[in-house]
Formats: sequence, structure tokens, C-alpha cells
Amino acid sequence: MKKLPPFDAADYLDSDEVIAEYLNAALEDENPDVFLVAVRDVAKARGMAQLAKDTGLGRESLYKALSPGAKPRYDTVLKLVRALGVELRATAATPK
Repeated sequence: MKKLPPFDAADYLDSDEVIAEYLNAALEDENPDVFLVAVRDVAKARGMAQLAKDTGLGRESLYKALSPGAKPRYDTVLKLVRALGVELRATAATPK
């Protein structure tokens, strides 16, 4: 039986549109770690070194902020999202 390599979402995040949809899907989950994992995947796809440079944060700080269970500050998340070329927007929720 042939062994498949592990799935890595970063391999498929190759356009701004795909990245935006991926992050939107992660934001729909109630677990905040899902969004952080998605941001980490996008950061990996774009290059962690470049992201560190664009945000002014050290690579170690980025890895720590995006690690499972991390509770990064809002300003850190905002820097990351902006450096990734994504905008977060609020919309009215549909009644349940």
C-alpha cells in the first residue's frame, strides 16, 4: 500500500480569493483555535519570514502567537491579517 504525504492546507492557498474563503470558513467555527490554525496555514503559504518582516514581529513570536492554544492579542492578530492582505469585516447576523 502506498503511503500518502500528510495533508497541508498551505499547499492549496495559492490565491487571494482562496485565502479569503479559507479564513471566512474558519471564522464560522465557534472554536477560536480554528481561525488561528487557518491564519498559520496562510502564513506558511505566504512565507513566515516575509510575514515577520511585514508585521515587525519576530518569527519566534509569530510561531508562538499561532501555536495551538495560544491567546494572541487583538493587535497581533490585526497585524497578521493586514500583512496577509486580508480584511476582516462585520456583517449583521441572520436570525436563527
